[in-house]
Amino acid sequence: MADAAVEFLLNNLKDLLVYHSHLITGTKKQIQSLETDLRLLNAFLKDSSRKRRKDDQTKVLLRNIRDVVYEAEDVIDAFIIKAMEKKATTPFLKFWKSSVDLHEIGGKVEEVRTKVEKARIDFANHSVHHDDDDDGKPEPRPPRQKDVVGFKDVTEELISRLTNEKNDFDVVSLIGMFGLGKTTLAWKAFNDPEIIFKFPVRIWLPVSQEFSDKDIFLAILKEFTTITDEIRQLDDMKIAGLVAGYLADASFLIVFDDVWTQPDWDRLRVAMPENNTKGKVLITSRIEDVGRYASSPNPIMKLRFFTQEESWELLRLEALRKLDCPTKELENIGQRIARDCKGLPLAIVVIGGILAAKYSASDLSETRKAWEDVSTRVSSYLNENDPADRMKKFILLSYDRLPYHLRACFLYLGLFPEDYEISVSKLIFMWIGEGFIQQNNDLSLEECGETYLQDLINRNLVTVEKVKPNGKVKTCRIHDALRDFCRTEASNANENFLQEIKSKNGGFSPPVSDLDKYRRLSIHFNCLQFLASKPFGPRVRTFACFSKDEFILPAEDIPHMFSAFKLLRVLEVKPIRLTKISSQMYQLIHSRYISLSLDLSTLPSKFGSLWNTQTLIIDTTHRTLEVKADIWKLTQLRHFKTNASAILPKLSKDSKNGAELQTLGTISVGSCTPELFERACNLKKLGIRGKLALLVEGNTGSFDSLGKMKYLEKLKLVNDVHPRPISEGQLRGLPQHYQFPSKLKSLTLVATSLSWSWMSTLGLLENLEVLKLKEKAFAGADWKATDGGFRCLEFLRIEETDLTIWEASSYHFPRLRGLVLKNCEKLLAIPIGLAEVASLHMLELYVCKSAAASAKKINETKKKAEGSVFKFSIFPPTD
Repeated sequence: MADAAVEFLLNNLKDLLVYHSHLITGTKKQIQSLETDLRLLNAFLKDSSRKRRKDDQTKVLLRNIRDVVYEAEDVIDAFIIKAMEKKATTPFLKFWKSSVDLHEIGGKVEEVRTKVEKARIDFANHSVHHDDDDDGKPEPRPPRQKDVVGFKDVTEELISRLTNEKNDFDVVSLIGMFGLGKTTLAWKAFNDPEIIFKFPVRIWLPVSQEFSDKDIFLAILKEFTTITDEIRQLDDMKIAGLVAGYLADASFLIVFDDVWTQPDWDRLRVAMPENNTKGKVLITSRIEDVGRYASSPNPIMKLRFFTQEESWELLRLEALRKLDCPTKELENIGQRIARDCKGLPLAIVVIGGILAAKYSASDLSETRKAWEDVSTRVSSYLNENDPADRMKKFILLSYDRLPYHLRACFLYLGLFPEDYEISVSKLIFMWIGEGFIQQNNDLSLEECGETYLQDLINRNLVTVEKVKPNGKVKTCRIHDALRDFCRTEASNANENFLQEIKSKNGGFSPPVSDLDKYRRLSIHFNCLQFLASKPFGPRVRTFACFSKDEFILPAEDIPHMFSAFKLLRVLEVKPIRLTKISSQMYQLIHSRYISLSLDLSTLPSKFGSLWNTQTLIIDTTHRTLEVKADIWKLTQLRHFKTNASAILPKLSKDSKNGAELQTLGTISVGSCTPELFERACNLKKLGIRGKLALLVEGNTGSFDSLGKMKYLEKLKLVNDVHPRPISEGQLRGLPQHYQFPSKLKSLTLVATSLSWSWMSTLGLLENLEVLKLKEKAFAGADWKATDGGFRCLEFLRIEETDLTIWEASSYHFPRLRGLVLKNCEKLLAIPIGLAEVASLHMLELYVCKSAAASAKKINETKKKAEGSVFKFSIFPPTD
């Protein structure tokens, strides 16, 4: 995208001019001139956002701008790589302290500047007027889990079909055209209390057009047993036999979402039990013949279009977030728009997002005009004969109204696989690494990213999947139709923004020889063969692998994976486990986001040369990770995360860096020094793993210094005394409440084996909202809550404990919103007084059989409360 490319290059040039001017002594004026021209082009891009799709001359001009910007970006980035290669024998820091001229690229920069000047003249000759549209920003709204609107009769029929007992194995097929809401309806039934009660085992499996039989079978199998390496090495048919064996006598519901062909169903059917009358399979498909084939001899369920009443109800909820319409005029327009959507729910959702962005409760007159305009445009899109083409037009209508800064963020979602549950933190870190997030003086980059995502959610372009205890979005998804749009729009010849690599006829699509066009590559399968083909992408800025299986990359292919994409900003390859790091890795100095899996116990010192790194995520097969790289010289580093206990290097005396760090974890107890906490003074998230008794009792590290962290909001303490048993590492106590960080909102304790009496200390943490206790964080049979504590606690999770008796009332947890208990098999009852906590709206139990009766009483009490919305689940279900 030209918009994002210009913004990123402007930011790069600014950094170059401000922080590294000694590198450009020979061409500083040229780069300053280039920056000036780019700012003019940037203004043009903002002004032409609507005209660019309609006007051929504008399209050509935009393509020229994009090409010019990409060329300038490539020239500057490539120079730095080339300079590094020439100085390979010189110590890195010495090289950067010297004065280096850019004469080698002076001619190229001049050539690029000339092209930009020509484009600016073309722009001046172009008459571009502002659209009368809004600025594209909807009113901020909190994340929400949407209720399913409409299809009440169909839902009842579907649940009846699933709960009705048959004399043979039953497959129910839910068939409907693109955008009708098959997946949404199936998900509603999947989570219905009657279905949960009927089927102790429920498994949801997205199938998609390209699926792996083994992945599907293993996903079912893991619900019954641990997946070992021995099982993974079996062929598909043997695994299918294991699955059929486990399913033979089980009461189960399996949903295969989005089955495309009859042969696809045949591949899945081999793992289903032939004579089980207690189990059910539900498939969704766009193809009626597929449904009839799978369900035979039973009839299919064919999803209808929305009625006008259902359409108008959904449109109100999407556009107004309520059923009340403020004026009769708006209602008339809305009813017309709902009718024009022809009963297609996804179209209503997309158009509703556009209307929501234009709604202003304080200016209903302008709202009416804006809605009228949308109404006219919707009508013009209804002439498409193919409903799928019509849907693409609806999506395009919403996309063209996105603010320019959101377009790259939206198209970037095409990077992820179909039906992929996207981690929001990962997505935002990748956006930041790509330079899509604009700096806001009032917000951090991460907070800006959250507002960007929320904007896309409010426009119904992204759906919320999971929410954190604090109400923020944890994971999200993108509808298949929207993902397809992103991939198509991003890969067209005018953009070359993103390309998915697919396996095709023993080769790849697109061919490896064509990769030099693209800026971002994504691969969703085991990419050993792809990397062995020695791909080369000189312009690639993101390389991401989202294979479901982890695999070891042969040592001979490791160097090429790094040398193939020298200008990378984002490297997301966690499924690829590396047994070594080659020298080519350290040439990726433009990388801002790096996520790797290693079979190593050390992080080599040369990682310290990757001075642009903002996010570094390292998974390792070892319990500890010795960080030999001087991360304190990575001036941009904001997030360092690892699954091991990271032993950090000693602080550099000649460096004062560390203030940018927001996330650090998990680090060793020995690394928790006063000097570290003084240096990383702005940390928001911290994880510590090791022998916590040494930290808490003051023998090693400094809990007192940790307590002085002014901005720390999230703390995770993992007690790891390996190779000794957990019981020998029991903590004798906790620091006093005033020794904890004052702004601490979330605390996780793992394997600490504390006495329950120490809960009173945690109860005195004034700002604590989330408390997670895992792997016997507390030990003992009795917990009697004390008065005056947990005044702000909203979420409590307790896992794997021998707790038997828990005494508490609503007074002890006045603001509790959610309670999760997992593997608390000895717990006799949940305090019934918690039912009186007005804010409590969620209770979940996993393998807590003895406490189930009290949980049901709480559920019954909450249901009787007027206006109460209570989410309740028990697994496995009990009679």
